[in-house]
Amino acid sequence: MNQKMDEENLNYLYRAITTLKTTEECRRFFEDLCTVPELNAMSRRLMVAKLLSENTVYSEIVAKTSASTATISRVNRSLNYTSCDGYSLVFDRLKELDSEENA
Repeated sequence: MNQKMDEENLNYLYRAITTLKTTEECRRFFEDLCTVPELNAMSRRLMVAKLLSENTVYSEIVAKTSASTATISRVNRSLNYTSCDGYSLVFDRLKELDSEENA
């Protein structure tokens, strides 16, 4: 597949995700889209990023998530050395949701 097609496919995926309105809709879509190992890998990386953002040490992250130190390092690079700030965006929005739900 060429790069233009990959970009079109990715944009279609991103647009599809933005149409989902509830956690249940997300669960149904991602269970159709991904294999169990793919879902586990993505959810593990997200939890690793959350723990890293809370300044949790690697050994504790390994114990809590069973992620490899290589995975933890890759996620740490994304958190600290990329300009996307995707993890931060999601964590901030999840905090907002938690605040609204607990209000």
